[in-house]
Amino acid sequence: MSTINEGLSAPGNGFLSDTWVILKRWLVIKSRDPMVLIFTLFQPVVFLVLFSQVFGGATSSAWSGSLGGDVDYVTYLIPAIVIQSAFFAAGHSGVGLTDDMETGMLDKIFASPIHRGAVILGKTLAEVAQIVVQTLIILVLGYVLVWLGNGGTVGTYVATGFLGALGIIAVAMVFAVWFAALSNIIAAATGDGEGTATAMMLLQFPMLFLSSAFLPLDALPDWVQIVAKFNPFTYGTDAARALMLGPHVSSTITLSSFDGVWSTVVPAVVILGVLDIVLGVIAVRVLTRTLQP
Repeated sequence: MSTINEGLSAPGNGFLSDTWVILKRWLVIKSRDPMVLIFTLFQPVVFLVLFSQVFGGATSSAWSGSLGGDVDYVTYLIPAIVIQSAFFAAGHSGVGLTDDMETGMLDKIFASPIHRGAVILGKTLAEVAQIVVQTLIILVLGYVLVWLGNGGTVGTYVATGFLGALGIIAVAMVFAVWFAALSNIIAAATGDGEGTATAMMLLQFPMLFLSSAFLPLDALPDWVQIVAKFNPFTYGTDAARALMLGPHVSSTITLSSFDGVWSTVVPAVVILGVLDIVLGVIAVRVLTRTLQP
C-alpha cells in the first residue's frame, strides 16, 4: 500500500502513470476479497448453463427459424452471456467508489496532484480486467458445452476465428466502460452504495430482457423491438454475435460500406464508444464537483 500512496502523492505524475496507480490499487483491493472474486468470475458459468438449458428448448423454433437452423442455442447464447457478464461487473463499479467516499480515501486521493480523469479511468480498467477473465471463462465453457451437446465434436466454434474471439473480448471491454461510468455517476451524485447497487439492478434486468440477448429481434413483440433498437445492450450483443456467428446473423444496424461482420460490428462499437466518452466525461465532472470543498 505504501507504493500506492507514494504514487498518489508524487509530483509531476502523468495521466497514464496516475491511471496505472489507480488501476493497481483496485486490482489489489479485488484480490484481497477472494470469495467475491470467485463468485463474480464464475457467475457467468451459472448463467450460461441455466439459460442454455431453460431457454434452449422452449425457444428453439424462434431462434432456429431466424438463423436457418444451422446454429445451436448455446453458440447463439454465448455472446449474450459475455455482454451480460460485462454488464453486471460494470454496474457494480460505483459501489466501490462510494466505499472510498465514506472512508475519506477519495478525499485524500483528490488532495494529491493526481489527474481527476485517472481516478475514474483506473477504476474502470480494473473492472475491465475482471471482464476479460470472465469472457475467457465463458468462451472456454461454451466450447465444452457445444462439444458435449454435439457428441464430442465441434465444427467452427467462432466463425471469425481466433481474431474474432479477441474481437468478442474487445467488444465486451468497450461495452463495459459506459455502464461503469454510469454506475460511477450515480455513486458520485448520491454517495450511497446500496442506492447505487439498487439503481443499477433496476436498470440491468429491463435492459437485458428488452434486447436481442435471448432471441432475434424479429421473434420479439413489436413494442420490444422498438425499445431494443435504442438499447445499448442490443448493440453489444449484436457486435459480439456477429463475430461469433458470422455475417448471416441478424443485426439492428448495418452499414453497407463495410463488408461481412464489420457492417454490424463497426456501427455498434462506434455507438458504444460515443457512450463511453460522453458518460466518462460526465462521471469525472460529477465526481470532481461532489468532492469540491
